Amino acid sequence: MSEAREPAIDVATYREQARAWLEANMERADPGAVRIRGVDHKTRESIEPERALQRKLYEAGYAGIAWPAEYGGQGLSRAHEAAFDAEAAHFRTADFGIVGGTTFGVCANTMLAHASPEFLRRHVPRILAGEELFCQLFSEPGAGSDLAGITTRATRDGDRWVLNGSKVWSSGAYYADWGMCLARTNWDVPKHRGLTWFAVPLDLPGVTVQEIREINGDTEFCQEFLDDVVISDDDRIGEVDQGWTVTQTMLVLERGGDRRPEPPGDEVRRPLRFVPELVALAERVERQRDPVARQLLARVHTYNYVQAQLGRRVAQLIGADPKNAAGIAAYGKLAAGTFDPIRARLAMELGGGAAVAWDDGNLEEQRTSLDYLNSRIMSIAGGTNEMQRNAVGERVLGLPREPSFDTNKPFTQVLHDAANWQS
Repeated sequence: MSEAREPAIDVATYREQARAWLEANMERADPGAVRIRGVDHKTRESIEPERALQRKLYEAGYAGIAWPAEYGGQGLSRAHEAAFDAEAAHFRTADFGIVGGTTFGVCANTMLAHASPEFLRRHVPRILAGEELFCQLFSEPGAGSDLAGITTRATRDGDRWVLNGSKVWSSGAYYADWGMCLARTNWDVPKHRGLTWFAVPLDLPGVTVQEIREINGDTEFCQEFLDDVVISDDDRIGEVDQGWTVTQTMLVLERGGDRRPEPPGDEVRRPLRFVPELVALAERVERQRDPVARQLLARVHTYNYVQAQLGRRVAQLIGADPKNAAGIAAYGKLAAGTFDPIRARLAMELGGGAAVAWDDGNLEEQRTSLDYLNSRIMSIAGGTNEMQRNAVGERVLGLPREPSFDTNKPFTQVLHDAANWQS
């Protein structure tokens, strides 16, 4: 790993240096490449070249640009990171699929906020080098929207913990190296107070990962079974029984509450491209001059523009009021969960029969159909639309909280009441 770059370097100079390094060391990206969720199925074998690319970035000092230098990052500003990202967008960099997002966007940033220095020194450099990819072991078959109701058990045994339980809807767990796992460590306190987070190697004895077939034919989601899985206390993230605080950080990150600043320069003021993939669809079905089709395109472009502006506004508000990040971030998550299905339906209206049939192997022609099948993901994953509305109402607008009858009960009592509610 290279030494941390000089923090005083100005963004413009840094960007020039990054551009020169990318030109000399990385391949240009294919501007016509099509990436569609549900088609680009990652495997352990297929991500090996991606690990090599990530290692190359890390050794050159272009991984973890805004992460703390003491844990393997470069210790520079978000503006430096944004400048590099803007240049790197034109080049072929590591693509770890959905696990890349959970590793670098959610899990690692949650760890940086809550894990011990020893944990961070051990794991973060390996994450930045592409050697450790993390998925989230979060939801359970009996605990989705009510995440504090999880029943995966962590029992302390000296300086070790023994995990038992099941997790589900874990994106990319079948090719991840580690899972960031929420478990119950205290059953005699209210449900939000007895939770603890752990880092769990997914190749340990007792860990079983099963892929789940989805409506789009992919198996991105998984269910995990933890049977007497033994881990070290060294891989605990945050304080024992204080896991709900860690959870709040993770939820903010999942909902886009840690958006990067806009890249420096004129890019901020440029208008969004006019839905190029749908323009191509309109041309393919010869509707580019059809006034109804043109209205459909304009509606989708409007939704895209509104959502982009909302995202910028949410980032500004969180920056000004970090304590209310969870509620403010819910606006962005709710917008995605609301607009994605609408956009997908409008695209189907535009394409007609061509949106549901295509030549074998033509990824571009599959896009509309697969986007439609995937369009409800953001209305459920990471917290349903209903949960986001609750967060906005209660945390931002100050409306009364929904009635809750188990908030202050010991969790053992909650389970007892649930099992005997008819008696």
